[in-house]
Amino acid sequence: MDNIIIKEASPEDALARIEYSKKIGSETDNLSFGEEGFPISVEGEAEYIKSLLKDERSCSFFAWRDGEIIGDVSLSGMPRRMNHRAELGITVLKSEWNKGLGSRLLEMAIEYAKSHGIEIINLEVRSDNFRAIHVYEKYGFRKIGTSPAYFKIGDSYIDFDIMYLDLR
Repeated sequence: MDNIIIKEASPEDALARIEYSKKIGSETDNLSFGEEGFPISVEGEAEYIKSLLKDERSCSFFAWRDGEIIGDVSLSGMPRRMNHRAELGITVLKSEWNKGLGSRLLEMAIEYAKSHGIEIINLEVRSDNFRAIHVYEKYGFRKIGTSPAYFKIGDSYIDFDIMYLDLR
């Protein structure tokens, strides 16, 4: 965990974030995108980051080492009658798996939620991603269902578990 700096995303990080999405997308089939990364312009990503910064129920933190993003976590606050809830997204470069970075990022998101009135955190995770599920369960997330055929990669359908953390 040496030399890792975790800080809130800023619009100036947009290009690095897009490059990171291509790198992480090429390493795993656990994400909604592959090696093409996010289908968004640098300007579009910068605007997205700005929108998260304006929303007190949303956040995005990037983990940096030597000028490169190596992990990220975000909470996307939900609107209207669902504004007590947020959706969690988290990624970590494969080279950083099993080193505690995912846990550090998850802890930051949970602390952010607690301090910003978010009562429930939702997430979806591949049903066969046992490593991630174990980490989520360690922090109190519980499986509440399965979404069949959530992903289709080639001819294969992949189920996802729906999990939540109740902070009330």
